[in-house]
Amino acid sequence: MSAPRYFGAVMSAMVTPFDAQGRLDLDAARRLARWLVEHGNDGLVVAATTGEASTLTDDERCDLIRAVSEAVTVPVVAGMGSNDTAHSVALTRQARDLGAAGVLIVSPYYNRPPQAGIEAHLRACAAATDLPVMIYDVPVRTGRRISPDVLLRLLREVHNIVAFKDATGDPPAAAALVAQAGEHFDLYSGDDPFTLPLLACGAVGVVGTSTHWTGPQFQQMFAAFQRGDVAGARAIHARLLGSFAFINSDESVFSMSIKALLRELGQDVGECRLPLPPAPPAMAGRARAVWQALQTVA
Repeated sequence: MSAPRYFGAVMSAMVTPFDAQGRLDLDAARRLARWLVEHGNDGLVVAATTGEASTLTDDERCDLIRAVSEAVTVPVVAGMGSNDTAHSVALTRQARDLGAAGVLIVSPYYNRPPQAGIEAHLRACAAATDLPVMIYDVPVRTGRRISPDVLLRLLREVHNIVAFKDATGDPPAAAALVAQAGEHFDLYSGDDPFTLPLLACGAVGVVGTSTHWTGPQFQQMFAAFQRGDVAGARAIHARLLGSFAFINSDESVFSMSIKALLRELGQDVGECRLPLPPAPPAMAGRARAVWQALQTVA
């Protein structure tokens, strides 16, 4: 496992705190960001999918990125992608002035453009900043996977596209990408349960969701893998299975589940904005059980 060259190894895709009236809570965001850094995160991704970016106004997004960037000293990567290229470019141009260390650009969702459109979109966004860019491929949400040929061209030809957040669930494809373009980019797991398999393929870290409370365990897993203790890394991964199962279900998806568990830990992050409803009442008990199980396993 190589060290990340631009961002952290354990990076949470941070939830966005809202108050009781559903307004953006910047003070809570600052507190949460500092708490995450104190609990195993050495980088943060702000205003991305888990941060409910699609429900934020542009002003809210910018205020959030600025507040978090000022609150911590670790790299903050700003989620600036959308399914509108012009809008994404306009947002990306602001990232440096907001204090971001990098930009996360998701491939355009809903429109389902052909590969030529995906490539043009990602090139346009990267050209809008001199910050390092992390591409995000999550076909279950976007409806269209980025082809290997497009990824290779972008990694080889666009100097500031330096990282790839892989949420495709396809370790063999990740291994092939690293074999062909490994010197050009850092591979990140974009799906917590796939982190250990992707370490074997050459990943340098994770942009996670359960990492809101499992940051120390992920750091331990990375350290074990780095020193060649694969059995130890596998044992730590096994401890995390309960958190992986908790994070996403038909009743409670990522942002909802994370906020439910954070509330049990005393983090006042509020509920999600619609279309994500309040977490079901049973989630509080499940969250406590997940946290307690994680603490009691040696």
